[in-house]
Amino acid sequence: MYSEHGGCPNGGVVVVMGYVKGRLCVIVSNDATVKAGAWFPITGKKTLRAQEIAMENKIPIIYLVDSAGVYLPMQDEIFPDKEHFGRIFRNNAKMSSMGIPQIAAIMGSCVAGGAYLPIMSDYALIVEGTGSVFLAGSYLVRSSIGEQIDNETLGGAITHTEISGVVDNKYPNDESCLDAIKNIIDKMGSSATAGFSRITSRKPKADIESLYNTLPIDRLKPYDMRKILEAIVDADSLEEYKKDYGKTLICAWHVSMDGQ
Repeated sequence: MYSEHGGCPNGGVVVVMGYVKGRLCVIVSNDATVKAGAWFPITGKKTLRAQEIAMENKIPIIYLVDSAGVYLPMQDEIFPDKEHFGRIFRNNAKMSSMGIPQIAAIMGSCVAGGAYLPIMSDYALIVEGTGSVFLAGSYLVRSSIGEQIDNETLGGAITHTEISGVVDNKYPNDESCLDAIKNIIDKMGSSATAGFSRITSRKPKADIESLYNTLPIDRLKPYDMRKILEAIVDADSLEEYKKDYGKTLICAWHVSMDGQ
């Protein structure tokens, strides 16, 4: 297809169904070797079909995003109509309201329409050094308003995890980012069981009695929240992420509550 534009192998996007941690998922992966992952009309149709399958069957969907957005020479055939590219973002909102998990890994440069999709997902993860999110890149910023800025400062991992808060967490490489997706899927419930699934429970790492030594008598004194969690949730079930804001460290966890 699109031979007059140099071709578009596989529509520039790979769509598969597969099992992640034993859970059936729809996976949508941009191919950055095809026009920098830009969206042709067929790219939008494939992605919309993947979302429809996820919506009809209540299957989690994983986006591995690396996209230059709409292929501009054909933008009049891609974006405006009901079944065109813009409906993808409507589906993002619909799936979120339906409780269908959407996880996006920003693994390359995500521009314009390629940026909307990951930040409308329930989880947005980014790879340091390669992932970026912005409406337009640094060269267009320079040509438009004369400001010189690099892509990393404009919309890289540090900018979006530590300043804007657009992205949930950053990872040093693709492998660790994919592992994080597996850990998220592993702790998800299913709609058929009221939002949680039973897994083999484990006793907490610390004994409940340890709380007496962890919590201070003076309620104004600080304490180590990790030690509290180690005494009340399943061992090795904490999925921690961190964001640094100056000298303040903010932590959060996914926890398995099956054991205690």
